[in-house]
Amino acid sequence: MSGLSLGGLLPLVSGSQPASFTALLDAVGMAPTWDVPSMASSAGVPDAPEGTTVLAVRTTDGVVMAGDRRATAGNIIAHRRVQKVYSADDFSAVAISGTAGLAVELIKLFQTELEHYEKLEGTRLSLEGKANHLASMVRNQLPLAFQGLVVIPLFSGYDERASTGHLYTYDVVGGRYEEQDYATTGSGGMEASAFLKGVYRDDLTTEEAVRFGIEGLVAAAEEDTATGGPDLRRGIYPTVVTVTASGFREIPEEEVASLAAEVVEGRP
Repeated sequence: MSGLSLGGLLPLVSGSQPASFTALLDAVGMAPTWDVPSMASSAGVPDAPEGTTVLAVRTTDGVVMAGDRRATAGNIIAHRRVQKVYSADDFSAVAISGTAGLAVELIKLFQTELEHYEKLEGTRLSLEGKANHLASMVRNQLPLAFQGLVVIPLFSGYDERASTGHLYTYDVVGGRYEEQDYATTGSGGMEASAFLKGVYRDDLTTEEAVRFGIEGLVAAAEEDTATGGPDLRRGIYPTVVTVTASGFREIPEEEVASLAAEVVEGRP
């Protein structure tokens, strides 16, 4: 019989099999450790590159997620081509904001956890189960958050059982909240949210949501210096993905580039 672990989020396979990839690392003594006290100093934690604005929109077909490409360190542009939106598995996507290095590692571990579960159980974890497990992982980062190294993800996916898309936001202590229509996070999240509020409809198609996602990021970039808008000269464009009944799909860069040029040229 199977038991439960990780707060009832992931099943414990009968026998000695670990319940998750993290549990496996713990069992063999390879779990990563953080010497949190040593990271603090009288000068505080140095500025680390931070990812900024990401958003998600629910459509009639599923969900669309988009993220800008800029990472900042204090008032400096640290990177111009950071990827902030990733596939979590075949039917879900996750986007990052906050301390970029820690966020990327968190997402890699999350991807591995979902793959580990699927291989052990022979089936995918439910969408709500994925959202709950990500909340647990964010909560485990709380000691680092006290040092100023905060990671706030945005999660979305297509529920194969209900045939609909779902969006989830998080707070720094691992609180998980399901959003109905659209969601944003990051430094430009308020501006992106204000734009999406003005254009959202219940009958949005995926194609419309892709364009609105790009427009939302452009609107955020106009008000928030940490958000990078499309850079037509350098060829830097937002990352845009869709998750539908057909699975995860990243919109090809040439399509995003064409839409971004239209959006930028059409701004007043």
